[in-house]
Amino acid sequence: MKKIKSIVYFILCTMISGCSNFDHLNTNPNTVETATSSLLATSVILDIVSPDGYAANFIQDACLAKQMIWLEYLHDYNYNVLGRASFSGYTMLINADKMKELAKEEYKDAYEALALFAKSYKLFYLSMQVGDIPFSDALQGESDNTKPRYDSQEEVMKTILDDLETASRLFSLANSFEGDPVFQGDVSKWEKVTNTFRLKVLMYLSKKENDPGLNIKERFARIFNNEPLMTSNKDNLQLVFSDKSGQLYPYNKATSKHHVYATISSIVIDTLKAYNDYRLFYYAQPAKTMIDKGLQPDNADAYIGLDPVADFSDIKSEYAKGAYSAINLRYTDIPAGEPYTRVGYAEQCFILAEAILRGWINGNATEYYNAGIKASMTFTEENTPDDEMYHHGKKITEDYIGTYLNSEPVMLKGDTEHKIKQIIIQKYLTYYMQYPFDAYYEYRRTGYPVLPINPLTNRNAEKDKIPVRWMYPTKEFDYNKENVDNAVASQYDGIDNNNKIMWILK
Repeated sequence: MKKIKSIVYFILCTMISGCSNFDHLNTNPNTVETATSSLLATSVILDIVSPDGYAANFIQDACLAKQMIWLEYLHDYNYNVLGRASFSGYTMLINADKMKELAKEEYKDAYEALALFAKSYKLFYLSMQVGDIPFSDALQGESDNTKPRYDSQEEVMKTILDDLETASRLFSLANSFEGDPVFQGDVSKWEKVTNTFRLKVLMYLSKKENDPGLNIKERFARIFNNEPLMTSNKDNLQLVFSDKSGQLYPYNKATSKHHVYATISSIVIDTLKAYNDYRLFYYAQPAKTMIDKGLQPDNADAYIGLDPVADFSDIKSEYAKGAYSAINLRYTDIPAGEPYTRVGYAEQCFILAEAILRGWINGNATEYYNAGIKASMTFTEENTPDDEMYHHGKKITEDYIGTYLNSEPVMLKGDTEHKIKQIIIQKYLTYYMQYPFDAYYEYRRTGYPVLPINPLTNRNAEKDKIPVRWMYPTKEFDYNKENVDNAVASQYDGIDNNNKIMWILK
């Protein structure tokens, strides 16, 4: 009972401090005596969908992907300092296991499926950071196994794919469940999310598409042809914020006064300008210096992106002059901001378009590419009040989207590699302020968009490269040294640094 009470305390702390829209949960912490599967499910789901803090932490992934620049201080990710990963994500998996264990018979399928999805999601991204991780031996502290061995990244990915397949099957059989702040226990929604995430994992394994032990193409085609997938933005795995205390959008000015230090990079601004992309007017504010010159907010030339690899003192100088575009006021002034997406329909469309180009499935790549762009633009428009201060008179409409899709720079054309580049660039624009770290992982996988590297400002040990991994946590070397040493030796010739190439990238 003591262990269960401690878990409940952790969950309640998470719920009180988190940002989520779950008004239907009116739990009185003074009356909780035992944990329940529904209460644990809330904690597990919020752990997956909630942002990682406020201000600089909220946009740190965008800094690494050179979408944004943080100007309060020299941000490590802006200048390619990755440092060490954290293994704190394993804490959530303890709650997921307990959730499954406590489930009543009629809800066992649902909670077991959710536990498998949560574990797969969390450990997939942890492995994407470092490579090999504790997996099959993890979470066995109650059995006195406090020093788990590391599974190879290949073993991890195989198990994740198998577990996600099981989760999808269980969701298809399950009853709706309680404690879900995202889909209100709708297992059909979770089944779609799980299948879309399976496709996402497989696409991240694209360099291994000919590995007979993984069966990437066959797995992908089987999911595409036989499993339910997302059909619109309504199926997105996302967290919706509100105007209530504790549920505000993380960049709202009421939660942080540091938002003024966020600026948009020239990579994002210049790409949007080149495409005559109206998302420019929803993502950014016009630069003060350009407005002072007489340009109007509906003029793309009024928007300036700062060079994300320039010397920090030079960037600060431009910032002081007002020669930069800040983030749009809809992020800071509207309490609910926009939903925060982890697995989404627009992304699924881009994945399917790329899979067709790679010959994994049959279909029309252009149709999925266009559907992904439309979903991305519709998401932005539908989550923005129809007010000129938020779209600067350049409203995204059905007619505009049609014109955009048929414009010369946007149309999917050229050889396969060029088409893949176009798809990834559209993903990059969709990932703005969304899908944490996926823009970086897609760049790492494909090389797109081509990000600038300045040897004079690059703080990576290899001055002509963007680092490709985080190092293992110091605590692992303190408390699980033999196993982490073996993992470093087997993957990286015994050298744990940010530029060693993990299995998934070879």
